[in-house]
Amino acid sequence: MFRRINTRTGFLAAIIALSPACALAQTFPVKPMRIVVPVQPGGDLDPQARLLGRKFHDSMGQPVVIENRPGANGMLGTEYVAKSSADGHTLLCAAASLASAVTLYKNLSFDVQRDLAPVSQLSSNPQFLIAHPSLPVNSLREFIVLAKIQAGKLNAASGGTGTANHLVLEMFKQRAGFQATHIPYKGSGPATIALISGEVDFSFAGAISKIPHMRSGKVKALAVTTPQPSRLAPALPALASLYPGFESVNWYAIFAPAATPAAVINKLGMEIIAALKSPEMRDFMLKEGADAAGSTPPEFAAYFKNEVERYAKVIRTANIRVE
Repeated sequence: MFRRINTRTGFLAAIIALSPACALAQTFPVKPMRIVVPVQPGGDLDPQARLLGRKFHDSMGQPVVIENRPGANGMLGTEYVAKSSADGHTLLCAAASLASAVTLYKNLSFDVQRDLAPVSQLSSNPQFLIAHPSLPVNSLREFIVLAKIQAGKLNAASGGTGTANHLVLEMFKQRAGFQATHIPYKGSGPATIALISGEVDFSFAGAISKIPHMRSGKVKALAVTTPQPSRLAPALPALASLYPGFESVNWYAIFAPAATPAAVINKLGMEIIAALKSPEMRDFMLKEGADAAGSTPPEFAAYFKNEVERYAKVIRTANIRVE
């Protein structure tokens, strides 16, 4: 025998069941917040975290501390957040290289996908194929011809093994069919210095910190990694023009400990979307060559999953290892 359900009672029960989560979201945050940046101050990641922290303080009324915890290629600060209290008050500001960490690192004391919850993507920026001015090429096609003739003699800098600019280098080598010697540095700053000084021949680098060097002539820009030419250098061809489907952007995003309540995750996501619409953040992104993103937690979770899978293919094909 079936029992008729009182829909009004059921509705009220659902409201009561949801009320703790709603109340939590309404009162959050209840203490100072912390955004952990797992690299040294400066560079591309740090200024975005600091600007977001100011917007959080303005909208949510709690102090926000930006804490740099560099070490172990960003894994030290990442681990700290993954093991922090899951109440939304400690967050991670990470770059695209976090997606490669899932495949690269086999002995971590935490699981990137299991122990971190994607909140929202802050921005993305194209990477440029840049070369030292002395390299005798002036176009993408000329570079590829030279790289094949040199057969592994050209040196390519990166900010470290497994970083976004290292992985796009490997993607390029795999698609174009040439060899080059990868030289990892301890960060994008030292890699840029090495290229400008002529210590290496070429590299891939994000727009945020490299546009000034491109405009001053200290480096020679040859191509962009976005599917279409960049608004920052519209004359440069996209690598996809020669290799259909080629795409690699360096992105920056916020993560929380995985057990953080969904209501808090959702509120943080909405706060980030609102912050990115502010004139201050729009102007900053435009000036620095980045494209503001602002995604919901489910949207960013799906994007991050795809990034993990894409980088995994590159890493396995190139047999990249991190000890």
